[in-house]
This record gives sequence, structure tokens and C-alpha cells, in this order.
Amino acid sequence: MAYNKNDRRSRTKGRPTLNEVAHRAGVSPITASRALRGVATVAEELVRKVEEAARELGYIANPAARALASAHSQSVLVLVPSLANQLFIDTLEAIHSVLRPKGLEVVIGNFHYSREEEEDLLRNYLAYQPRGLLLTGFERTESSRRMIEASGLPCVYMMDLDSGSGLHCVGFSQVNAGAAAARHLLSRGRQRIAFVAAQLDQRTLLRGDGFRRTLQQAGRYDPAFEILTPRPSSVGLGSELFAQLLAAQPQIDGIFFCNDDLAQGALLEAARHGVKVPEQVAVLGFNDLPSSAFMVPRLSSIRTPREIIGRRAAEQLLDLIAGKTIAEPVQDMGFELVLREST
Repeated sequence: MAYNKNDRRSRTKGRPTLNEVAHRAGVSPITASRALRGVATVAEELVRKVEEAARELGYIANPAARALASAHSQSVLVLVPSLANQLFIDTLEAIHSVLRPKGLEVVIGNFHYSREEEEDLLRNYLAYQPRGLLLTGFERTESSRRMIEASGLPCVYMMDLDSGSGLHCVGFSQVNAGAAAARHLLSRGRQRIAFVAAQLDQRTLLRGDGFRRTLQQAGRYDPAFEILTPRPSSVGLGSELFAQLLAAQPQIDGIFFCNDDLAQGALLEAARHGVKVPEQVAVLGFNDLPSSAFMVPRLSSIRTPREIIGRRAAEQLLDLIAGKTIAEPVQDMGFELVLREST
């Protein structure tokens, strides 16, 4: 009997091989590999046979070996600043729905709004040769930028836009979104308008810039009407900051919160102390989280296209991986003001 080194098992661990799975399923090793990676072109019946053979043999794919064989893994690295924020959960779900049917695994790194932590994640994961990168925003360390450039990997940036950089990005203008928030509160006749922000990542600061500039142009800006804190955004913090703001500036009649969870906390605090919304103070949020439509009163918010951004960014990355030229490397997905009872 001829000896085939590709069919042997580890002498110490006895792990089954892909060739054995393919042989049991009656398909070629290439078909078996594609079936196990979820490539959509493999017939359902063959996928079922391969998966059944893999279960029977106890086969576990070796991604490191696959990466060595192809010079790349079958993964895409996605770095986001939070897994506690519904915004990024929705974006990740959309990314997964695009990449998984193409046989690509989504590797998620959470850098907790820390540029240094993002740098560590890039250094660790780039060693595994991913097929491409999906990154959040443009603010990162110089070392991270050098690693991204040196990797030569296809890369798409999400959530923000930079038309002058030559980078591929899918998002919306944070500055314009902030300006839209200010215009809305001004249009409701509000005279003393505040801005409350937490976390203070670059996108939040850009929204604040657009908001502030619009109020200045209208002659309605007062720096005393701002609260900016690096603390993590939450409903509890929103409640606290709302009480703090009204205690210091009781004449406030409109507030733009940089996130919906802060605005939701403000509505709860207002109800607790009998502050009428919007009669006494209008409250506007950002991101339009699902629960905002069920607050009392229902929260007005700026809806961000997080699912669309995730889907388009993943599609653009697939084109880059395939070597295609992107006709529109900068894709503005816009935003929408959702008017409800709180303003």
C-alpha cells in the first residue's frame, strides 16, 4: 500500500486530516475545505456530507496551517472601540452577513476606545496574515498607521469620512450631523442650548464641533452650556449629567446628547423630578437606539446608518481583496433626523 504523507495523523495527537474528511464524504479536499468554510458556491448536499464526515471524525480545521499554505488566513480583522454599544453590534452583524457566505471568518478586536490597545491588537493579529482590515475611524497611533501601511492589506475605514486622504472609507459626516442637531433645536425655538458628551472619542468631538459652530453662527453659543467628560457613556451617567447641568444652568431649554443612552438617562431623571420634556427643555439624542422609540416621552434622535455602513464596508473590502478598482472609495451613507415627542 502506497504511503501518502498528507493522510497521516499526528503521531502524538492522532488528529484527523482534511483529506480524511474529504475521503469519507466522497469529495475532493478542495471541495471539503470550501464546504467547511461556508463558501456559498458549494452545493447544500455536499456541505451536509462534509460536515457530517467532519463530525464523525472529530475534525478541527487548523487556521494556522491554512495561512501558511496560502500566505494568508481566511479571516478579516475588524477593530471596534466597544462591544457594549449597540451601534457597533449592529455594524458587526452586517459585516458578518456579508463576509461569512464568502468563506471569510470575522475576527473581532475590541480596543475600548484606547489607541494603545488598538495598536497591540493590530500587532498581534497582523501576524496571522488576515485577508483584509475593517477599522473604525481615523484616530490611531503613528505606530498603528505604519503597521497598516506596511502590511499592504486591503483596508476600509468605517463610521467617518476623509475625502482627501486617499483611503477607502464608508460612513457619514460627524460634523454635519452635529450641525443638523443644532439646527433642529434652533428651529424649535430653543434659545439656550446645551451640549452634553461622554467618552470623547474623535467622532464625538467632531459632532461637537459641528454643533458648536452652528450655534456660534446663530449667535446662540455659550461655553457654560457644555459638559464634556471622558467617562463611559451610559444611561446612569446621562441621568447624573442632566441633573448637574440643570442645577448649574436652570435656564437651559434644549440639550443635545452625543449618545442616546445619555439622553435616555436625562428623560428618566426629568420624569423623576417633574421636569417637563419638551415644554421646559427639549432633549435630542444621537444614534437612534431601538429603545429610544419607547421612552416617555419618545426620544428624538439622529439615526445613523450603522447596518448599511457595515454591509457597504464589507462589500468594498471584498472588492479590494479581489483586486477590483473602487469607483467611489469614499461612500457617504448620510444620517436621518428622527423627530419624536422629546423635541
